[in-house]
Amino acid sequence: MPLGTHKATLFGVAGVSTGADVVLLHDTDYSDVASASITSGIDSTYGEYIFKFYNINPATDNVQFSFQVNATDGADYNDSAITSTFFTAWHNENDSNQALGYTAASDQAEGAAFQTLFYSLGNGSDESAAGELHIFNPSSTTYVKHFYSRIFGMGDSPMAEDAFAAGYINDTTAIDDIQFKMSSGNFDGTIKMWGVKN
Repeated sequence: MPLGTHKATLFGVAGVSTGADVVLLHDTDYSDVASASITSGIDSTYGEYIFKFYNINPATDNVQFSFQVNATDGADYNDSAITSTFFTAWHNENDSNQALGYTAASDQAEGAAFQTLFYSLGNGSDESAAGELHIFNPSSTTYVKHFYSRIFGMGDSPMAEDAFAAGYINDTTAIDDIQFKMSSGNFDGTIKMWGVKN
């Protein structure tokens, strides 16, 4: 069955009711790439898009995993302003430090930079991150586009880190592209995208 027509029921995903119809639109294993762009499948067919990340492992230590979008009239992933909030909970392996804190360096106020989804990811062979990002109504030409994410991973200290980001893309032009990358260097990992019918 073609990937674009595969229907599934996605259980246990925050923000999706049990039994909700979702359609898998993108499923790619990336290896040693500078960025991962999804440039098809984001349109008015679905009211919500869910991106899931598996074994995201950077080549460079202590980097941030992030995203940015293109409006339908853009091509450089820097034309959409983001206002966001970001906080993390962490606990070092050696029990030397643990806290829940706001990370001001990872938020934006009408910024066009890539939005951080995970902070200080380690690059060891056993270090990675996994989680999800939800974006709502990206094709709206009336409203801003809301998003939230939760990603858990192994920080560079090493430490357990639980990262939360949320905000809105302040663009009333439809969004049709998204790109993921590290703040520096390449990465490996699997990224899947589902469309959720509303």
